[in-house]
Amino acid sequence: MKQEILVVADQRAHAIGFIDPASRAVTGWIPGMVLAEHAGILSLGNGRCAWVDDAGGSLIVMDPFAATGTEPAAAIDHRISVAIPGEHLACDPAGRYIAVSTGLGQSWEPWSDVLSVVDLQAASGPYSRRIRTRAGEPGVVVAATPEGPRAVLRHREPGAIESISVDDILTLGVHSPELRGGIHEAVGAQGHGDAYDPDTGTLFVATERGLECFDVGGPVPEPLPMRPWEAAGRAYFLRLCTRRRLLVAVLREGGEHPRKWDTWGNTLWVHDIDANTSRTAPLGDGMIFRFALTGTAIAVARIHPDGDDLRVYDTETLRERGRWTLPPMDKAPRRGAEPWDDADRRAIAASGADEWVAVTRGGHGEVHLVDTGDPRSVPVTVEVPTPLGDGGHLAWLDRADAGPGDLVGR
Repeated sequence: MKQEILVVADQRAHAIGFIDPASRAVTGWIPGMVLAEHAGILSLGNGRCAWVDDAGGSLIVMDPFAATGTEPAAAIDHRISVAIPGEHLACDPAGRYIAVSTGLGQSWEPWSDVLSVVDLQAASGPYSRRIRTRAGEPGVVVAATPEGPRAVLRHREPGAIESISVDDILTLGVHSPELRGGIHEAVGAQGHGDAYDPDTGTLFVATERGLECFDVGGPVPEPLPMRPWEAAGRAYFLRLCTRRRLLVAVLREGGEHPRKWDTWGNTLWVHDIDANTSRTAPLGDGMIFRFALTGTAIAVARIHPDGDDLRVYDTETLRERGRWTLPPMDKAPRRGAEPWDDADRRAIAASGADEWVAVTRGGHGEVHLVDTGDPRSVPVTVEVPTPLGDGGHLAWLDRADAGPGDLVGR
């Protein structure tokens, strides 16, 4: 019997809750929680997940299946102190160690150089340690190496890849001491988007130069051959499909001109890790913020002044399977203004077990559930208690997933 749940966060309204996609019922809503939206939600396997509460300064580990209508907070297993604002989070393949990097928050300039690492299975119970590294907006993965886990940071401006022993971080002591690791500095300055393949020990980084690859199995990251994007634009977001061993991204052309977002060109890009081959398909103009992977397809929610839509592409062929018109948002991005300037967006998530996709209607408190396996299907709308400002955030969890899968928060 399937057991899936949809996690729905409204970071603007300071709440997080759950939808049962089978019954289309809201099964819990927890106030006072501010999801670090950029860091996203990290699946830990067996239906559990982790995310950063930017209000409480905590890593939240939860089992949404334990929530009830009268006790939604029963879903929360642990609250562990971490530095905020959360920028990225990732775990090792076993789901034991979690790293959280810090971002800009309300500042326009990099100011926080603190990295947090959490041990969820320590003998005395889960605990965290913080170290100082380098101020910025670092991406992070937790690599499994023969000598133990390592927190691998992707720095920006200037670009660099730095690897620090998790054991050293956890034993160094309190009060955020400075700790640096092995570093490789010849990296694109505008890195944005990371994925880690534990089978090969490879870190993949999206930069303005292309897909940059690094062997992170040792104490110092070693560069591997770079792969050009092979289409106009560049990726800002990478996802790893562990079932098919694919990297998936949307290449954005024109991202350096945010006020012209309605003319951005978008290309779906799929890379076969083992074959080292890539394929592309056009997606149309507008803003595609993130995307989701179903059992056999890739779903993208496209925002455009002439109308928003959900488009779904077969993973094997990249042929468009179906397209669904989405109802407009009252505070949708406007022509001539940056798309994240006082505007709502759409979050998206999908079931990895079948073809169901969830997409939000930002500002309206609505989540649309779409059976994308049937191009003629009609979206079903579920109303949630808060507006889902900025589009909110979604994650689709399956209790049948034994491990974390993709090891980076999405």
